[in-house]
Amino acid sequence: MPNIKIFSGSSHPELAQAIVDRLGMNLGKVVTKKFSNLESCVEIGESVRGEDVYIIQSGCGEVNDNLMELLIMINACKIASASRVTAVIPCFPYARQDKKMIPSLQDKSRAPISAKLIANMLSVSGADHIITMDLHASQIQGFFDIPVDNLFAEPAEVKWIKENIPEWRNSIIVSPDAGGAKRVTAIADRLNVEFALIHKERKKANEVASMVLVGDVRDKIAILVDDMADTCGTIVLAAEKLMDAGALKVFAILTHGIFSGPAISRIEAACFDAVAVTNTIPQEKHMKESSKIQVIDVSMMFAEAVRRTHNGESVSYLFSNVPY
Repeated sequence: MPNIKIFSGSSHPELAQAIVDRLGMNLGKVVTKKFSNLESCVEIGESVRGEDVYIIQSGCGEVNDNLMELLIMINACKIASASRVTAVIPCFPYARQDKKMIPSLQDKSRAPISAKLIANMLSVSGADHIITMDLHASQIQGFFDIPVDNLFAEPAEVKWIKENIPEWRNSIIVSPDAGGAKRVTAIADRLNVEFALIHKERKKANEVASMVLVGDVRDKIAILVDDMADTCGTIVLAAEKLMDAGALKVFAILTHGIFSGPAISRIEAACFDAVAVTNTIPQEKHMKESSKIQVIDVSMMFAEAVRRTHNGESVSYLFSNVPY
C-alpha cells in the first residue's frame, strides 16, 4: 500500500506489530521518551509529508501519559504535513465518564463528561479520523465532529465461542448489567441460543450492592459477556449468582480486560472455567498470573479496518465478519 505510514505509541507495541505484520508492512520510526521532569517527548523518525498516517495507541496502563503521547504524535504528524492522521485507539480512554450520573446515594451534578473532553482534545490535536473498538457507550461517536469507526469484537467473540466451548449449543448468553442487553442479544441471535441478564444496583463506583437474575440458566452453560472488566467485582458476583441458579459452567468473554487492583485474584478464586479477553489491552502479564485468562486476537480487525480506510472501502463488513 503506497503513501501509508503506521506508527505505534508505547502503550501496546505487540498489537501494533501484529497489525503491520498482517498488512505486510513495517512500523514507522518513532522515538518516545520522557524528560527528567516526566514531560512526554516524541520524535517522528521519517518523513510523513503527504502520507496517510495511522497512530496506534490504546488507552491502558499509564492512561494519562499514553493519551498525552498520542496527542503529541498526532500533532507532530499534522504539522509535518501528513495528508490525513487516523488515531487507532483499541481501548478508548475515559469512556466510562460519558454522562453526568446522579445515583440516589451520591450527588454527581458537578461530575465532568470526560469522554467529551477527550474527543475535543483528539480533534484539536489534529486527528482526522478515529478507529476504536466496543466503545462503552456508542453515543461517544457523537462527541466527535470527525468520522469515528467503532468496530465490534462480537464476530471474533462468536468465533471463539464456537471453537472453544464444545457444548455452545446448550449455552445461554448473560449480560452482567442491563446496559449490555443489546450486546448479548446480538450474540445470542447469531448463535441461536437464549439470553439472560442480571440487574445490578451500585452504591458507588466499583462496588455492587445487589443483583437480580432475569432468565433461566438451569442446566445450561452460562457465558457472561461484557465490554470491559476493571476490578472484576461485577462479573465475579454474577458468576456466583449463575452457579447458584443452576448453571453447569460459567465462562466470561470481555472486550477490554483492564484487570486492575484485586481483579486477577478474584478471577482465580471465582468459578469461571475460562475468562476470554481481546488483546486491545496487553494481557501477557495477566495470563502469567492466571491460567483462566485466554486471549482473543483482534489484530486482524484493526489491520483490515486500516486497509479498507486507506483504500476508501467500506468498513461495515467488519461489523459482522472476522477477516482472515
